[in-house]
Amino acid sequence: MGQGTPGGLNRHLPGDRKNDGDKKEKKFEPPAPPARVGRKQRKQKGPEASARVPTVTPLSKCKLRLLKLERIKDYLLMEEEFVANQERLKPQEEKTEEDRSKVDDLRGSPMSVGNLEELIDENHAIVSSSVGPEYYVGILSFVDKDQLEPGCAILMHNKVLSVVGLLQDDVDPMVSVMKVEKAPLESYADIGGLDSQIQEIKEAVELPLTHPELYEDIGIKPPKGVILYGEPGTGKTLLAKAVANSTSATFLRVVGSELIQKYLGDGPKLVRELFRVADDLSPSIVFIDEIDAIGTKRYDAHSGGEREIQRTMLELLNQLDGFDSRGDVKVILATNKIESLDPALLRPGRIDRKIEFPLPDIKTRRRIFQIHTSRMTLADDVNLEEFVMTKDEFSGADIKAICTEAGLLALRERRMKVSRMLF
Repeated sequence: MGQGTPGGLNRHLPGDRKNDGDKKEKKFEPPAPPARVGRKQRKQKGPEASARVPTVTPLSKCKLRLLKLERIKDYLLMEEEFVANQERLKPQEEKTEEDRSKVDDLRGSPMSVGNLEELIDENHAIVSSSVGPEYYVGILSFVDKDQLEPGCAILMHNKVLSVVGLLQDDVDPMVSVMKVEKAPLESYADIGGLDSQIQEIKEAVELPLTHPELYEDIGIKPPKGVILYGEPGTGKTLLAKAVANSTSATFLRVVGSELIQKYLGDGPKLVRELFRVADDLSPSIVFIDEIDAIGTKRYDAHSGGEREIQRTMLELLNQLDGFDSRGDVKVILATNKIESLDPALLRPGRIDRKIEFPLPDIKTRRRIFQIHTSRMTLADDVNLEEFVMTKDEFSGADIKAICTEAGLLALRERRMKVSRMLF
């Protein structure tokens, strides 16, 4: 009974000391924050609460995948639209390719030139050609119908004669090549002698174009045309070249034989077209060389070709002095046989001045020799007066041929100068 625990009541057991140390090492921890702020929401009851989906915020990987799927969707939509357009445009492309093949076939085949007489409707017209009657033909779809008008030049298919094209240029191709684009190099200084002929052609052709007021002050009408006639090689064509070189007017050159055409009516039509172009490009000069090809005296022709030549000459007479005024269009004719021309062509009013080109005299010969030998290297033994005073009748072309032959002989013998023995 009297026995007790050593140390009295305050003595602790070894296990009790360990518990006291744990209490000392434990730190203060603040209380946890409340789980929510505000009033407590009541739980919803019924079917709405079971169908409600909670809000889910997507991650960055989900956003990238969404953008990728949207791009794939756009690509598929574009592909679907492209396929639909291809299926829709495929018949149209096939039709276009078929039309293009037809056009290529037409372009590869020969075509004839005709005139449009009358438009019936948008797809049909009446056409004519120089080789046959008028035809009622169709107009192909690729032809620009806004530019079609009666009288215009068209291209027709060689077999079916349908209209396949339009000639944009109103000028006849044969007339367009007659226009002298580049002025000749010959001038009045290259003509030996012929001073009176040069003065006459200046008064009849150049002066009315440059100073028409002088003729109005005098009270006369300027000459309409001149004719150059004389022996061959006397300088008629050379003088026409000098006129083309010295004047700024449009110069049209044509040979009389070019006006003779194969088919009926083509010759007069070409003459009308020639003077129409000359009037459009006025002031202009029309030079017709070898006019005796179509301007011979009229007679009872027995063949169709001779009658066609006479009809061409009649059209030329009408253009020279017809009902319509020619304006600033001057005509120069040249021939070697003026006696064979028709009197109606040479009468005043059509040809107001006749300029003769005789064989050169002694003074003219000397001048022609000086012109042709001015650039030649002559030896000391060459005396041109011997050739000038000869009794042979040389024309200007013969003198030029003599000088050219002497130069060729010098080249053959490898000479640097032209000696007398070469002339």
